[in-house]
Amino acid sequence: MPTPPRARRRWGLFAAMVLVVALGALGNVWLLASTTTAQEVVAARSTIERGSVIAREDLMTVRVELDPALHTLPGGDLASLVGQRAALDVAAGSLVTTESVTETTVPPAGASLVGIGVAQARMPGVTLVAGDQVRVVATPQLATGTATDVTPASISAVVVGTQTGTDATGAGAQTIVTVQVPTADATALAAMTATENVVLVLDSRER
Repeated sequence: MPTPPRARRRWGLFAAMVLVVALGALGNVWLLASTTTAQEVVAARSTIERGSVIAREDLMTVRVELDPALHTLPGGDLASLVGQRAALDVAAGSLVTTESVTETTVPPAGASLVGIGVAQARMPGVTLVAGDQVRVVATPQLATGTATDVTPASISAVVVGTQTGTDATGAGAQTIVTVQVPTADATALAAMTATENVVLVLDSRER
């Protein structure tokens, strides 16, 4: 019987098909790159409480599609935000807008910042955040025979920030609470807290 002819491999057609697919993929990439509005903007790496001073580690940059309704801040402005104060609560992962920050200095004129080391048992059971209105109440050790109905001294303050201190004594780490008070009260508050016999009372969270 005669041998059937072998099918010809059309290498030219195969190469043309590969070329068409490659050109199509490149075209899609170019079209996407030419039409996207994604730009680098500033976002919150961690939650920033209203009233707190913004640190570098609180911020990051992300690429997003811009919406004209959002007053986002370009990624190049990130460094200029460090040291400014948060005007609003900014959740971790949220975009930072022009309304989120304020250039108000901390502390403002006529106010001072005082750091208070407080044991966990002498603080409210809820986490204090910037803007909380608190009272620092002195709780001195009463001598034998001293009347117990004396009203303890207290000073009103506003929380600016909190930080966990180190445990150098083995008694448990204190929380360092930075509060803002009128400058006239700063000396008395510093003397009061130096005794370490103070309690923080949360009065209000109204902003």
